[in-house]
Amino acid sequence: MSYQVLARKWRPKTFREMVGQTHVLKALINALDHGRLHHAYLFTGTRGVGKTTIARILAKSLNCETGVSSEPCGTCGACTEINEGRFIDLIEVDAASRTKVEDTRELLDNVQYAPTRGRYKVYLIDEVHMLSGHSFNALLKTLEEPPPHVKFLLATTDPQKLPVTILSRCLQFSLKAMTPDKIVGHLQHVLAEEMVSFEEPALWALGRAADGSMRDAMSLADQAIAFGNGKIIEEDVQSMLGTIDRAYTYKLLDAIIAGDGPNLLAVVASLAEQSPDYIGVLADLISGLHSVAVAQVVPDAVDNSQGDKEKIIAVARQLTAEDVQLYYQIALLGRKDLPLAPDPRSGFEMILLRMVLFRPEGILPPTNTQGGANANLVGGPRGGNQPAQNSGAQYSAQHPTQNQLTRQNMPVNGGQFAANTATNTFANNAANTSAVPSVTGAVGAVNNPANQSRMQQARAALNGTAVTASQAAVSPVTPAMPVASPISSAIEAEPQASNVIPIGDGNRKSSQAMPVTDTASAGFDNAPAAPVVALTSMQQPYGDFWADLLTSLELNGSVLNFARNCGLESSDNGQWILALGPRHESLYRTHHVETLEKAIAAVNGENITITLEINVPSKDTPDTLASKRRAKRLENAEVSLHSDPFVKYLLENFNGVLDKDSIKPLD
Repeated sequence: MSYQVLARKWRPKTFREMVGQTHVLKALINALDHGRLHHAYLFTGTRGVGKTTIARILAKSLNCETGVSSEPCGTCGACTEINEGRFIDLIEVDAASRTKVEDTRELLDNVQYAPTRGRYKVYLIDEVHMLSGHSFNALLKTLEEPPPHVKFLLATTDPQKLPVTILSRCLQFSLKAMTPDKIVGHLQHVLAEEMVSFEEPALWALGRAADGSMRDAMSLADQAIAFGNGKIIEEDVQSMLGTIDRAYTYKLLDAIIAGDGPNLLAVVASLAEQSPDYIGVLADLISGLHSVAVAQVVPDAVDNSQGDKEKIIAVARQLTAEDVQLYYQIALLGRKDLPLAPDPRSGFEMILLRMVLFRPEGILPPTNTQGGANANLVGGPRGGNQPAQNSGAQYSAQHPTQNQLTRQNMPVNGGQFAANTATNTFANNAANTSAVPSVTGAVGAVNNPANQSRMQQARAALNGTAVTASQAAVSPVTPAMPVASPISSAIEAEPQASNVIPIGDGNRKSSQAMPVTDTASAGFDNAPAAPVVALTSMQQPYGDFWADLLTSLELNGSVLNFARNCGLESSDNGQWILALGPRHESLYRTHHVETLEKAIAAVNGENITITLEINVPSKDTPDTLASKRRAKRLENAEVSLHSDPFVKYLLENFNGVLDKDSIKPLD
């Protein structure tokens, strides 16, 4: 006897042999056992899930010689002929090849005649959605009121294309796609009966590749047996399917977590030797990130079908939830863009490099997260996504420049040499920056250890006192901006109302040099005055305890956003009550309160307990205060521009219009 493929050989012949689809089988079994039979059934679902198989078993149950029942005998003449595909009263029609209305009319001409061999004449129309509109119209009347000896069984993979008039005349059963575990279980049973040796990971690979279709899984198993010379081996299956070992996914994740670019590219190079489908590799990476996200929320729900549950949980402990979501989104969008890359490998590498480069590192100062200007100061905290281990400050500390080495080894005797050095420094800086009327970002400049050290040197030089080597330590990063004024009164000066630089000639001349009077600088008649350092308006205190407290906490991301939208209702005896408006309730996560308590305790030095209430705050939240301040800054900037002589000249003589969307306050 010739070889019969597994999909046909192991096609179920009774409802009990079916795998899955219990919701459909339960309805059909009950209807057959109680004699509540409909005249038309519609089976929908993806390919290979059992639509035609269920229809044939139903036809067998209707025409079994032992009687109508959910368990046909399988041995009578009707059952045998249906199994062999030669039962005269089972008319199978391929609608894809018989779409014309003439074919449908010819089919319906024989409906009126009684069955020849069985109890019912059964019309099984496969891919019924392929019929033409006229064919559906010709079928309507007969489908609505067929003779009592006729049953219609319709099957389709696309029920949306069926007219509603057809759908309303049928009992519709939607068959579900098979899950990998059901497919693997059935394959194990079939291969054991066929006496074919196999490896379970190989069956899981076949189950996932089948994409919910049992028939596809059986066909792939046939192919794997042929490929493996009578065996189903994991390595052979991966080679046959063009997939990669799951271990590569975790190697990529480990390199991404470590920020190890060279190792990441080395893994990709090793992967490229197998000529993989990079879209498939990216799909595996997305699947792995999904498993990691599940492990972070519900560890017990992690699927261990591939024996990698422990590895998934280990990765979940190394990543924050924000990083997992970021990587998932980058991979998901990258999969869509991958076909646009010059070649798949370079596109795949670029997606992985995005994950390494765009990962947030460390905690930015609170002023940065609230719109401050400190991020632009050289030598201040680095913004962006630079890894902490590769920061410029650390590199400069390990490899100081020649200028830094010279100043570190410079002797300080009696203050005279330091005074001369300070004089030259101020003169050079004034010559190079005479056109700069003011310096913003004073908070970052004053708080920076490097700038504090320089100010100590300057004060010592002015006062004629010596500075020890520890006091005059040079910062690892050399600021690229002029040194702040050594006069403490200038540091504490009040900010100007507006830092918009007037363009008019008179104003420009008057802004080039601002004389500073101080007894300590009497010996520096030839040195021009240093620019005044002022706080920006966004760095000024709010005058609100809760808002000002948040600026000193080391918070970022979702926790900071949550805290900025809360209002502090009370803070008595270590019991703090926060109010969060109902429209911001979605910002709250269970870990936010605990993180906020720890951050406040680190600043105040005492433990507190925070209670969160979902109510409208009784006063403005920090976010509201910041919004009002930004609006006021923008209003002041607009007024300043309108009062500028040069802007007035442009508006009046060239019919100019001020684009309000382009205005950005400089204070």
